[in-house]
Amino acid sequence: MNLEEYFKRIGFHGSYDALDLSTLTLIHKRHIMSIPFENLSIHCGETISTDLQVIFDKIVRSCRGGWCMENNLLLGWVLREMGFDTTTLGSRVFNLILKDFAPYESHLINKVVIDGKAYIADVSFGVSSQVREPLELVSGKDQPQAPGIFRLIDKGDMWVLEKTGRRPEVLNPEFAKSGLINREPTKPIYCFSLNPRTPDNFVDVNRKLQTDPTSLFTNKSICSLQTATGFKALIGWTYSEVTYKPEDGVDVFNMRDITDDELERVLGEQFNVTLQNKLQPVGRKASYTL
Repeated sequence: MNLEEYFKRIGFHGSYDALDLSTLTLIHKRHIMSIPFENLSIHCGETISTDLQVIFDKIVRSCRGGWCMENNLLLGWVLREMGFDTTTLGSRVFNLILKDFAPYESHLINKVVIDGKAYIADVSFGVSSQVREPLELVSGKDQPQAPGIFRLIDKGDMWVLEKTGRRPEVLNPEFAKSGLINREPTKPIYCFSLNPRTPDNFVDVNRKLQTDPTSLFTNKSICSLQTATGFKALIGWTYSEVTYKPEDGVDVFNMRDITDDELERVLGEQFNVTLQNKLQPVGRKASYTL
């Protein structure tokens, strides 16, 4: 493993030595626009590993994407190799059906300290909840980004990340009532503590999320990638292109269902993903919105 390979993968051409916020921000942005958030391995008969070498080979050398325990572990390694003060944290994702945070930490994130200020770096949540750049760890501060306004709120025993977005404008009438459309203007995304974690803390949950029949990730095949104007997503057989239009106060959704014969082409052309094994898409009902 080496930094040069990773930087080539994300198209980063900056200085390796500048351990400042602008460098972190550029790496963060390049990562989310080059590497998809995806769980396709589960639906190709493959196992997702938390071993860093396996992750590096998959994401960097095989040009795949991954979920948080792959993308954010990889990012954490990169930042430490560069010399950034980086700590792994665990978070509990908000469940739209339960209207509460999950009882266990299923999402891995990174805290980075630069010149005495702490930031949350998370390159692997996907769709409209994906932060475009690191968030300053300051309670209650509005932090506007392309997807909307993000806020970190100190609740004493935990921090909460929430987002205020825009009204969805769905171009395709047949998807107007789709369960994939978020209609809550402000929503919690996840909560976390500042207690350090290690990759070993995520081994069991990594296994659970890809085997439990109640897991979101066994019920939906997901691939999403951030773009200059929004994001693309393939959820089951539903392909979406979402364009952010803050000047109009809307996010524009262009959605369609694709056929099995189109899967390989769409993954290659839209996400630059080539699978070694055959994908069996899944789109069962679950707590998930774009």
